[in-house]
Amino acid sequence: MIRLGAVGYLNARPLVFGLETNPRFALRYDIPSECARLLHAHEIDVGLIPSIEYLRGPRAYGLVPGPAVTSRGPVASVAIYTRRDPRDIRSIAMDTSSRTSVALATIVLRREFRIAPVPIPMAPDVDAMLAAADAALVIGDTALVFDHEAAGLLKIDLGGMWTAGVGLPFVYAFWTAWPGAVEPEDAALLQRARDEGVARSDDVAAAYYPDDPALQAVARRYLRDNIRYFLGAEEIEGLTTFYRYAAELDLVSFDGELRIYDAEPHGAR
Repeated sequence: MIRLGAVGYLNARPLVFGLETNPRFALRYDIPSECARLLHAHEIDVGLIPSIEYLRGPRAYGLVPGPAVTSRGPVASVAIYTRRDPRDIRSIAMDTSSRTSVALATIVLRREFRIAPVPIPMAPDVDAMLAAADAALVIGDTALVFDHEAAGLLKIDLGGMWTAGVGLPFVYAFWTAWPGAVEPEDAALLQRARDEGVARSDDVAAAYYPDDPALQAVARRYLRDNIRYFLGAEEIEGLTTFYRYAAELDLVSFDGELRIYDAEPHGAR
């Protein structure tokens, strides 16, 4: 049995469709940073971890081909909120649930606005964050459902900023495994779960917000229009570009190599 760690957010649910009842996997849910910690500690064998964490393991990991959480344009659920002109931001409260989003925010602010605000790690509470800093980085379901217009805030969508500036998709997370943990048939099961979850994304949205039709509608649009789930050649180029930019800012070390499990990805984009 493979110990499988997944992110509990809505955007990851299509990737684990049906896996909770598959006897090949023991599945658990955590926030992204905890999922990465569990993989680094080898308390799980495979994790849907933030993409930056692929480079931070105690050993060289393998990337399971095919499934991933990506966007090409606005992502809706990874954003900076502020009342200031972005170039006037001097401090930013960072939701540390995902270190990929922290790295992405750092890169976008540096490259697009030529600023390097002081980061302040905080829990994802926009009001508290903006009381402590000029801006707030918020991710996941909190960012997806937050009404920034009602709050009188500017929303800087980091997925949209990345693609507008770089011309490539952004890769937020993918299945990452310890060496030898995944056989080709296991990779095929993860790919098949992705295919079924994407095909039934409306059902995923309904199950995630079972008692709230308004949030179900938000979730359906999000899974249909903002998030993509296929790690293809363009996504790999976006991922390596992200790693290169992060390395230039000394956020990670990157040797230019991605180690991908030998399994043929399949499924529709």
